[in-house]
Amino acid sequence: MLSFLEGGGSIADAIRSHDWSDSPLGPPQTWPQELKTTVGLVLGSHFPQCIVWGPSLITISNHAFLPILGDKPSALGRPFNEVWSEVWPSLMPMVEKAFKGEATYIEDFPLTIERHGYPEKVHFTFCYSPIRDAHGRVLGMLDTVTETTHKIELHERQKILSGELGHRLKNLLSIVQAVASQTLRQSLDLETANEALAFRLAAFGRAADVLTASHWDDADLDTLVRGALATHGSIADRFRANGPPVRFRSEVALAFALALHELVTNATKYGALSNETGHVDLKWSVEPGPNGEEGRFNLTWREIGGPLVQPPTRRGFGSLMIERSLRGYFRGETAISYHPDGLIFQIDAPLAGAQAEGIGT
Repeated sequence: MLSFLEGGGSIADAIRSHDWSDSPLGPPQTWPQELKTTVGLVLGSHFPQCIVWGPSLITISNHAFLPILGDKPSALGRPFNEVWSEVWPSLMPMVEKAFKGEATYIEDFPLTIERHGYPEKVHFTFCYSPIRDAHGRVLGMLDTVTETTHKIELHERQKILSGELGHRLKNLLSIVQAVASQTLRQSLDLETANEALAFRLAAFGRAADVLTASHWDDADLDTLVRGALATHGSIADRFRANGPPVRFRSEVALAFALALHELVTNATKYGALSNETGHVDLKWSVEPGPNGEEGRFNLTWREIGGPLVQPPTRRGFGSLMIERSLRGYFRGETAISYHPDGLIFQIDAPLAGAQAEGIGT
């Protein structure tokens, strides 16, 4: 007599063992054929489905529907409006339409449900379809549903990422534009400009490679330093770098990499690395602020053992990059000192200026 439950698994077992004596449906043996047929179809489906039957809106759902219910008490045999009481005002108009014979299909419908003991914002795509008898009378409703919460959340994350990507791309283009403009303006001829621009963009590219490894979130200072020396293998052993782990946000990392390239290039051509005996000391530290204030980042580039240093007669690209651009990105102080025994470059800035997104851009 209950052959319609064959192959229905644990839900069929629950229907057999459920006490239907107080239910408007009565025992399963007496259910109308339309309900038996629909129950058999629903229990055999791997798609989340729920039957809502009669004026009392009695609920019978399949195994695939269980994740949608979460930790709610068993929906079997309970009124649909009781099972979903927290969202009934939103569902009721569509249920009423289905019982009047009109199907409803809606995509990514937003609801705030309580299935795990707390309010949860979710989205569903579903169809409420009337269930009719042989004479066309509506006896119930079939709820066929899929949860789309993950899809919506992924879409929202993609929107945020797209916005961040657009913001970063604008920053990248502005840096490249500034580099190209200053290079062309300060070069004596086009050949010199092309060569200088190629090296600067290569430095920019190496920093971009470092950022790509971290999904453009931030970059490790020590890795940036090693990248700047990568194309100067012959002088790497004359370069002493020391400091704690520090990570720069993407815009600061790119600007710092360009400044570092200028310092290395200048030291190689005119400074401590232009002879056989000079070297460069690069040290940085993070000092805690007083009384719980934010820490400060300090960096010193010191050239030792090079030729006698003469202050430049004009400000070149490197000087402008270091003293103007870096000051803005770090939100701190930068300075170049042309001591006779070696150039010194220093940064003194709040650590947050180098790490917090959106500062100095």
